[in-house]
Amino acid sequence: MDWKKEFKILGWIVAVFVFAFFMPLESARFTEAIMAMFDLAKWYAQEHVILCLLPAFFIAGVIAVFVSQGAVMKYFGAKAKKWVAYSVASVSGTILAVCSCTILPLFSSIHKRGAGLGPAIAFLYSGPAINILAIILTARILGFEMGVARVIGAVVFAVVIGSVMSLIYRKEEKAKNEEQLSFPDVPEKRPMWQTSLHFFTLVLILVFANWGKPGDGVTDGAWYWIWANKWYFTSAFGLVLVYSLIAILKIKWQHVLLAAVATAASAFISSSPQIPMVVAIAGLSVITLIDKRDQDNKEWTISAWDFTKQIMPLLAIGVLAAGFLLGSTHGDTAMAGIIPNEWVANLVGGNSVFSNFFASIVGAFMYFATLTEVPILQGLIAAGMGKGPALALLLAGPSLSLPNMLVIRGVIGTQKTLIYILLVVVMATISGLIYGTFF
Repeated sequence: MDWKKEFKILGWIVAVFVFAFFMPLESARFTEAIMAMFDLAKWYAQEHVILCLLPAFFIAGVIAVFVSQGAVMKYFGAKAKKWVAYSVASVSGTILAVCSCTILPLFSSIHKRGAGLGPAIAFLYSGPAINILAIILTARILGFEMGVARVIGAVVFAVVIGSVMSLIYRKEEKAKNEEQLSFPDVPEKRPMWQTSLHFFTLVLILVFANWGKPGDGVTDGAWYWIWANKWYFTSAFGLVLVYSLIAILKIKWQHVLLAAVATAASAFISSSPQIPMVVAIAGLSVITLIDKRDQDNKEWTISAWDFTKQIMPLLAIGVLAAGFLLGSTHGDTAMAGIIPNEWVANLVGGNSVFSNFFASIVGAFMYFATLTEVPILQGLIAAGMGKGPALALLLAGPSLSLPNMLVIRGVIGTQKTLIYILLVVVMATISGLIYGTFF
């Protein structure tokens, strides 16, 4: 008998029993926290999962299947021009739906293949920090200015931290560049413009489908005009996707047309935009899985499913935890969590050096699954967290975590890891102070 396993099972049974036995149902705060937990989960399921997450999984699948490792490496490998390497590495996160742990295999791979330390570190930071879905959610839920600050801060962080790391270890990097051969060029299966067209079509569908309504009372301007016509834009890029599936991926036109007609019909029948998106995703999944002409098409959907299995459970746990601990605040809803607002206000309220530094440290050691930082910060801000510390946590949290640190140490060593962590925390603290001063 495996006694260790049996004691672990016993421990879980005891923990669940003790929780049930002492559950303070008579406490108004506890029952409101439970309601807030489910209220926030319902809101996320209705507003963000179908229109945001599902398309994002397929976008991540494009990168995993259709873009070769050689094509990625040549842009920020050891022999690439520095401005090209840092530019590509610092914005690479916009096309990845990964967390601080999921980015690690990619980082380790490009580092061992010969990528310079600076671009590799820029990629390591940027990957979880500014994926396109996180940008959209941040702007929609935490405010447009916070979304812009996150993008600017993350790109600047990636370049500065990578450059500083490269400068500190310049002798070591020079020796490595001389010793290692560049990653060999691997011929692309199709022209890059075709892959780019397919990829950016999906990105633009995601962007316009989630284009947020401007503030109350705003009835003119470019942002309002795009919002008022966003489903026309989404439909237009949907037609481009139909072309891409037939002309680029070579899927049978009869199958693509059938999926497109089903999507269009559901859009006319239903008043909810979620329904046609579900039909479109289901149709895309079916026609790629049954495709016999190119195995990559099937692998695309399988890869998207792998991202779904990896991210969705963690996101669900994060949303439930955020609702229970910090409450649910969206629209006209304001429900308190189990943590008193004054606790949050005392530690990360205002815009002091301590509050920003504390938020940076907490963010650096906490684990944020992809996108979970958004609902958590939403609850913290509602509980009294200052906007400066919120940005500090947003810039330090998604790219660092304790598990992440341990793996990075195994790849680049203890000293480099400590310097990397220090740079992230210090820059997040300073950025929070600056942002909090103006907002």
